Amino acid sequence: MTDADNTAMDEGTVGYLLEMGALKRGKRSGWWIAGVKDPETIAEHSWRTAVIGSVLAMMEGADPARVALLCTFHDTQETRVGDIPWIGRRYLTAANNEAVTADQVADAHPKVAAGIQKIIEEYENGESLEVLVAHDADRLECTIQGLEYLQQGYPAAQEWVDSTRAKLKTPSAQALAKAALTMSIAEWQRTYLQ
Repeated sequence: MTDADNTAMDEGTVGYLLEMGALKRGKRSGWWIAGVKDPETIAEHSWRTAVIGSVLAMMEGADPARVALLCTFHDTQETRVGDIPWIGRRYLTAANNEAVTADQVADAHPKVAAGIQKIIEEYENGESLEVLVAHDADRLECTIQGLEYLQQGYPAAQEWVDSTRAKLKTPSAQALAKAALTMSIAEWQRTYLQ
């Protein structure tokens, strides 16, 4: 491999990393339907999903690092297709996440491209405990975020709380969602920050 080839791969990999920065600015658009004026970003959602995934993995006996990795990359395609809310999916046909990811990493270092594509393929099509936990982490994060928006005065967020909570599959995610229903942000602050 020539120096020019290495430079091109390095630039392609950095291009991917720069593209991921857009996730820090892209808003989770489904919350606008609930009336939330300034919803969380995709990156904020993905970060807490990874933390929740790690915790759920510990509780369920799955590999916490693997689950965190799956959760970290689960919405990276939204730099190209945006965050399409569930209602919008009824009217749009978008490329699958595997195809979007292939385009995103096309110019990256081959090991990086193969690694990221493998993560997305596993998240989208795998059946392991880690994949189940990662999907539950995504739903539990949405449930918790919805509860926070409810506490901030957005009553339409209740639909997201109810619909995502109903889709939880693991006993640990169900238990944490149930516990989250009983704890407000103010209560958490009083209990744990004193």
